[in-house]
Amino acid sequence: MPTFNLSALLSGQYGEWLVSGFLMSIKLSVLAFAFSLPLGIVVALTRLAPIAFIRGIGQAYVEAIRNVPLLAHMLFWYFGAPELLPLVIKTWLYNKNYEAASALIALVLYTSAYMAEDIRSGIRSIPKEQLEASRALGFGFLQAMRLVVLPQSLRVTVPPLVNQTLNLWKNSSIAMVIGVAELMYQAQQVESATFRGFESFGVATAAYLTVSIAITLFSAWYQQRYPVRSM
Repeated sequence: MPTFNLSALLSGQYGEWLVSGFLMSIKLSVLAFAFSLPLGIVVALTRLAPIAFIRGIGQAYVEAIRNVPLLAHMLFWYFGAPELLPLVIKTWLYNKNYEAASALIALVLYTSAYMAEDIRSGIRSIPKEQLEASRALGFGFLQAMRLVVLPQSLRVTVPPLVNQTLNLWKNSSIAMVIGVAELMYQAQQVESATFRGFESFGVATAAYLTVSIAITLFSAWYQQRYPVRSM
């Protein structure tokens, strides 16, 4: 009969693998969020720009990124994009942990496209009279957005952005397909070494669930602490 032995995986070498994988997942998610949010703001502003050509660029970015699976993004940036580079540079990249870098690029592009739409919706929820009043005072489009509209819209957009952060945390597990030593990759390594799949993936599942619940609780606390009032 199979036996349940969790202690064997939480100590020693296997425990170190799981902890290092968890920390890699956290690092990947935090860095991806730090780059995705400002990029999402820029893309959202291009989607609302007064110039049709710039709006077209923003729309093309969002549609091109969101209509391709994240797995395809991961594989493209790891296997496809380096093929366009000289052999010397490609070899250097693969020798410098390019797996994590390509996963980060894919996560940033993918997440920022979704964040851009949330931010754009938040901006459009602000009465247009505020933008018009700012322009009447002599502000340019970007200046009016930065000083008047964006500070209000980002507060409205926090709950959906928290949801995107939750999706980002879960999507970081896809990085295992290109060899990034994140939590799921290390759980698979532990399972291969110990043949204890239930314990290995159980620990990984508990870790993902714990962080996800923490993000969800933060979202609930924020919405209760700073309720969005109609304008």
